[in-house]
Amino acid sequence: MNKNNILKINNLHVNIDQKSIIAGLNLSVNSGEIHAIMGKNGSGKSTLAKVIAGHPNYTVTKGNIILNGEDITTQEPDERSHKGIFLAFQYPVEIPGVTNSDFLRLAYNSKQKYNEKSELDPLSFFELINTKITQIDMKPTFLYRNVNEGFSGGEKKKNEILQMSLFNIKLAILDEIDSGLDIDALKNISNHINNIRNTNNAFLLITHYQRLLDYIIPDYIHVMDHGKIIYTGDNKTANQIEQYGYDFINQ
Repeated sequence: MNKNNILKINNLHVNIDQKSIIAGLNLSVNSGEIHAIMGKNGSGKSTLAKVIAGHPNYTVTKGNIILNGEDITTQEPDERSHKGIFLAFQYPVEIPGVTNSDFLRLAYNSKQKYNEKSELDPLSFFELINTKITQIDMKPTFLYRNVNEGFSGGEKKKNEILQMSLFNIKLAILDEIDSGLDIDALKNISNHINNIRNTNNAFLLITHYQRLLDYIIPDYIHVMDHGKIIYTGDNKTANQIEQYGYDFINQ
């Protein structure tokens, strides 16, 4: 399989309120790969996810972020999204008064317009989205509920999966998508993520726990500490962390 570099982060330094959060981080992710990022609380994992997505509260003071060969370090979040970055939140927000179907159609057509492709009218979009919800075992009634309002943890995460499958993502960043899920919901969500994975996209999983990585097998596991990656291993690394804690890295 020919792999293309999707994400390359070079010597990244990031501040928030003049406090250093990311300090000299390097990372390379190729198409078809799944990378997991683990680390203690406060190590910078979620910050990294937000910085890649373009969160405005963070200031890049040094280094750059390359997506598909293009420097996106200074680009706005919507530009990054249009170019294929998708961030699945640990706690997806509720949007009262906006139905899922309206939200998804507007977001989909926004991407179509950016990429100079035809936008879909409501009827054509309805046919497309019905195909997608069938593929991930969502009930059609989800489309008429307000975005994430009154959803269970599993339903919110499934809604993120629906967005991922609809938007033709290049790089999906999943920030603790296993948070708040029971084992059945975790298996279900993991199966759908594995189905979305292909040779043209890549996934960055941020998690505290090995159990997610039992169902979504990563190619690499990176351990962060004090804003940088201090160790890179294979999919067995999570078992070592589960058994010995992060101390095994220094052994």
